[in-house]
Amino acid sequence: MTVEHKDIEALIRLFEKSDWDELRLEIDGLQLVLSNDPEAPSVRVSDPDARPAPAPRKEPKQPRAAAKPDGSGAANAVPDGLVTITAPNLGTFYRAPKPGAPPYIEVGQTVEEGTDVCLIEVMKLFTSVKAGVCGKVVEICVEDGEMVEFGAALFYVEGTGGAAG
Repeated sequence: MTVEHKDIEALIRLFEKSDWDELRLEIDGLQLVLSNDPEAPSVRVSDPDARPAPAPRKEPKQPRAAAKPDGSGAANAVPDGLVTITAPNLGTFYRAPKPGAPPYIEVGQTVEEGTDVCLIEVMKLFTSVKAGVCGKVVEICVEDGEMVEFGAALFYVEGTGGAAG
């Protein structure tokens, strides 16, 4: 596997948008360590002329509040009577299979457990997300192209059975 400069930049962007404190990755002898801890030990670099890039700095993020259909904002609570379809991993959320294509699902649409609802992309690896629940989609919680964390609410469904996931 060849790691390209753009792949490293993508990892740094993902790290900056995440709530992670540290990321360590080693591929084919390349060690990448990103940390928000200024006291974190530095990594040795084999090339004496090379210097490690400083770790990106970020402000702590506030958790996203899940708004109830009535408009009241109960933070981190699933709206009454609804089931949440969550992100299976960290990455970029896409509503459609490719740019310009219609979205997988829309508000008001009925989904089955095996219905594809979106894609999550990280480093050009796309994960298809299945509904995991039967019911009617009542809310899309994130914008197309938005960075999502593992477990983030993607959709709220008025469930009739099955397990979200």
